[in-house]
Amino acid sequence: MIRINLLGQARPKAPRRAVPLEATLQLLMLGLALLFALGVLWYHWNQMESDVKKKQDEIAKLQSEKAKLESVKAQVAAFEIQSAALQQRINVIEELQRNRTGGQALLDAVANTVARTDSLWLTSLSRKGNALTIDGSAASITAVANFITQLKRSGKFDQVEIKESHEDDKIPGVQTFVFSLLAQFAQIQPQGKPGAPATPGKS
Repeated sequence: MIRINLLGQARPKAPRRAVPLEATLQLLMLGLALLFALGVLWYHWNQMESDVKKKQDEIAKLQSEKAKLESVKAQVAAFEIQSAALQQRINVIEELQRNRTGGQALLDAVANTVARTDSLWLTSLSRKGNALTIDGSAASITAVANFITQLKRSGKFDQVEIKESHEDDKIPGVQTFVFSLLAQFAQIQPQGKPGAPATPGKS
């Protein structure tokens, strides 16, 4: 059945339900709490990012310093190797210098001692530092003993010892003794140089 409104009156609208004020406040407070929580989280995240960046910068700085220290360490090791090599060369040069110093005086002292000993000849003379090895031959064992005595009396040789001595039978009918001596060459330092004994002055 079709109904027709002949009076022209509008149908009454359903009344709107009013939202309680308390519920509105709760929603507002919830929204503010969410915004505050998001702000705190954002601030905390930024702080963590800043701390991480600082730590990364510190790590990079420490790694750079470590690389520099490793380079310095390698340079120090190379310098120590070079220093040891130079010191070894210096020691060799000083040893050669010590061996050269007094060489003429040594030859003169040995020659003078041999000249004062009859029937004795030297075949070799080797020197290592101040240690001497003297090899030679003599017509008799007495000549060898006299040579040792002359070396000691010269005042230029210490700790003179006979290493070996025996009769040489290479030449039949000729009596010859070969010998080998050990001695220390006592170098006398010139006056006025470091290490030389001071000359007492007259009072």
